[in-house]
Amino acid sequence: MLKTKLAMSAALMAFTFAASPALAHPPIAERSAVDEQAAFDADRADILAMAGDFRVRFDMQESTPWAADYEPLDRKVSGGHESVRVIEDTGRKIVLQHLLVVDMGEAGSYVVKHWRQDWEYEPENYLAYSDTNEWTWEAVSETRRRGRWSQTVYQVDDSPRYASYGEFETQGGIRRWRSHWTWRPLARRDATRNPVYDRYYAINRHQPTPNGWIHWQDNIKMGEEGGELQPFVQEYVLNTYTRFDDYDVQAADDYWAATQEYWAAIRAEWDRMAAANGGLFIEEEADTGTVISARLLGMADEVKDGNISMQAAIEEAIGLIREHAAPKG
Repeated sequence: MLKTKLAMSAALMAFTFAASPALAHPPIAERSAVDEQAAFDADRADILAMAGDFRVRFDMQESTPWAADYEPLDRKVSGGHESVRVIEDTGRKIVLQHLLVVDMGEAGSYVVKHWRQDWEYEPENYLAYSDTNEWTWEAVSETRRRGRWSQTVYQVDDSPRYASYGEFETQGGIRRWRSHWTWRPLARRDATRNPVYDRYYAINRHQPTPNGWIHWQDNIKMGEEGGELQPFVQEYVLNTYTRFDDYDVQAADDYWAATQEYWAAIRAEWDRMAAANGGLFIEEEADTGTVISARLLGMADEVKDGNISMQAAIEEAIGLIREHAAPKG
């Protein structure tokens, strides 16, 4: 597992723009206990404000080509309805589960378990994407983590996608959380096209708005050429969450009520595997993400519809994770 991670790190050293997180995020200046508590409370409020019911607009634009012969894709805009629920809050850790509600017409509403975001205050480490199909633990020094939050984003089957850490700050009267530079695997929208690039190097921002919040991504799409990682194109992604509940919100809550025990067991198994093995190696494919994603999601629907018992579904899911997420190398 570490061999490919080291290869990525060696390739990255060739890039002058790949600044160290230490340069991007110097230690936060000392604050009084009162100011520290106030900052912590404000951070929590901004994270918790991302929960609710929303109309979502996804706006993706490849812009600047970094390779002379690369032609940027046309802008793509889509949207939908998403319910975001707080499924864990221990004070220093907050977990938000996204549930996409799709109107199927006469067939009613269909709920897609969407992405998940875990926020942890002053984390000692986080599970970072390190190379193709690999995630490894990255340590955060005490001086770098003080006053900061990590965000770990998970795929629809609760396998990891990417993680980073950063701080909430106010610029020009606007609050935001900004990550350091972060590696990410390709999103399905790109992976299914078999492009020349195979990963993103990105900065991630979350900002509250008067009627919701935005998730703003600045992605360098990169891939190997001549044995080294090269940038191909810049992409800007702006996901806008506007508070709105004139859709079948109950479908999202019904789905979660029926399946939350199943998904809790899956989260626990991914966590156990990552802790036991120093990270994860997960087989992936372009259409579905992990090779077990379709089955894990399908069993959740079967649990909801009463076509499989909770215990049987959990046992099969755990077996699949252990079979396909075993460490390699």
